[in-house]
Amino acid sequence: MNPILLDLGFIEIKWYSIFVLLAFIIGYRLVISRCKKKGLNISKISDMCFYLVVVCILGARLYYCIFNLDYYLNNLTDIIKLWEGGLAIHGGIIAGIIFIFFYTRKHDISLLDILDIFAPALVLGQAIGRWGNFFNSEAFGPETTFEILKNLNIPEFIINGMYIDNAYQHPTFFYESLGCLLIFIIVIIIRNIKSIKVGQVASIYLIGYGILRFLIESLRQDSLMFFGLKVAQLVSLIMIVVGIVLFILPYIKRLQKSS
Repeated sequence: MNPILLDLGFIEIKWYSIFVLLAFIIGYRLVISRCKKKGLNISKISDMCFYLVVVCILGARLYYCIFNLDYYLNNLTDIIKLWEGGLAIHGGIIAGIIFIFFYTRKHDISLLDILDIFAPALVLGQAIGRWGNFFNSEAFGPETTFEILKNLNIPEFIINGMYIDNAYQHPTFFYESLGCLLIFIIVIIIRNIKSIKVGQVASIYLIGYGILRFLIESLRQDSLMFFGLKVAQLVSLIMIVVGIVLFILPYIKRLQKSS
């Protein structure tokens, strides 16, 4: 695939940047819409979103560079080349949560409320952002055949785009994008259930994406590694555990009060 959408001579506009930008715009609109319904201070939320974009991009890039340290130590100028890809979503999530924790404490906003609000926007943004990987010919799986991909009812333009290094590859970016879209639908449905507790929407996201990414990562051929282990799988396991704890926390607190 051609990663360049538009070449203006003095600058190249890449598909990757467009999809990341689109993900942020749509995510922002979802967050603001939900905050208005909940009667939150839109000015404070807008400020948070602005800083959050910067923090998440820096966190995603730093995370990626740390686990490709040998390369970037020898190519320091490449660290700033975000338009070439190299943003790790787990790094963005970690940096974002840390920032939200301190921001909500400073402005006296419920942390769990904000995490619930951001969860659907985040996972939908991930579904969109994954298409940047498609145009960069990255985030792919093991070798396969045209016939197998065709039998999976994968659109032919994706199959053709997955012809990399003289072989067809499984489009794991596509599998993850569909999985994120499914999680988005699930969390949207769940957040409208009256019995749902604060923090449980975010917990469903953590569990759902943790499981999805763990499975996808078992197929990916370009994973970030740490002492022979796939970093994304380790982080995904942590997400699942945190998500389970967050989900059952309201019931534990209720038991403690009743006792």
